[in-house]
Amino acid sequence: MSANLDLVRSIDADWERGDFSSVEWAHPEIEFAIADGPAPGRWAGLVGMAEGSRGYLSSWEHWRAEPEEFREIDDERVIVMFRERGRGKTSGVDLADVRVSGATLFCIRGGLVVSLAFYFDRDRALADLGLAPEGDAQ
Repeated sequence: MSANLDLVRSIDADWERGDFSSVEWAHPEIEFAIADGPAPGRWAGLVGMAEGSRGYLSSWEHWRAEPEEFREIDDERVIVMFRERGRGKTSGVDLADVRVSGATLFCIRGGLVVSLAFYFDRDRALADLGLAPEGDAQ
């Protein structure tokens, strides 16, 4: 297993437990994006990443991402396919009932994540990478 894959698995292990407190894995000037979904946007740096994450996470109780698949795209990029879990604070919607399938794209250089993009539409993430949607032959 590659060092990049090990790094991503360790980050995701925290996120699966709902622990988003550590940023020691992130480059200080990380580029952070929420590519789609209810609150898309782009932010720069650790403060920007915290701001973008907080904006999304504040809408949910007990939000977490449960990884389903880790895939190395190349020497710098790893994509993680995940299912969202949590309940809407206002709507009461349980994400387990609607089965939201997303993806997180990590770009890693020098042992740090330099770019992180969340996609709430897994097929869009794959399309942006030039990969076939799940279930399609390449």
